[in-house]
Amino acid sequence: MKKIALFPGSFDPLTNGHLDTITRGAALFDEVIVGVFVNTSKKSFFSAEEKVQLIETAVAHLTNVRVLVQEHELTADVARSLGAKFLLRGIRSVKDYEYEKDIAQMNRHLNAELETVFLLASPEYNHISSSILKEVIQFGGDVESYLPPVINQAILEKRDAK
Repeated sequence: MKKIALFPGSFDPLTNGHLDTITRGAALFDEVIVGVFVNTSKKSFFSAEEKVQLIETAVAHLTNVRVLVQEHELTADVARSLGAKFLLRGIRSVKDYEYEKDIAQMNRHLNAELETVFLLASPEYNHISSSILKEVIQFGGDVESYLPPVINQAILEKRDAK
């Protein structure tokens, strides 16, 4: 049976930490599907379509990774419809673990066949988040070392267009 993992998130923007998790997941699973989901509690920097295009470029070297957008369904239901038996999640801290544990348990309640697999963040990425980076970007700070080049370029273009 093909082992398919869904890596859901808002990815706004996709960071090198996300890319590290995707790359490591791609080595563990037959297929990793990066699911661009809408987080209703966050204001997006990029549109869903922009995120998909940018992420596809950032993961183009990974032949067993694909990207999709999902705006209106529960993660557990999307996983079921894709045949994904695993959710891939990155954890940077105990705080992340507490948050992710509760979500994993709810997803398991909604889809009993779904296992959440946690990968510990690589040390060089465990202090970054999309939210922090967006804050720095808003005030003109340099975050290039935390982003895939295609994402950094898109941010610079968007910021300069304002």
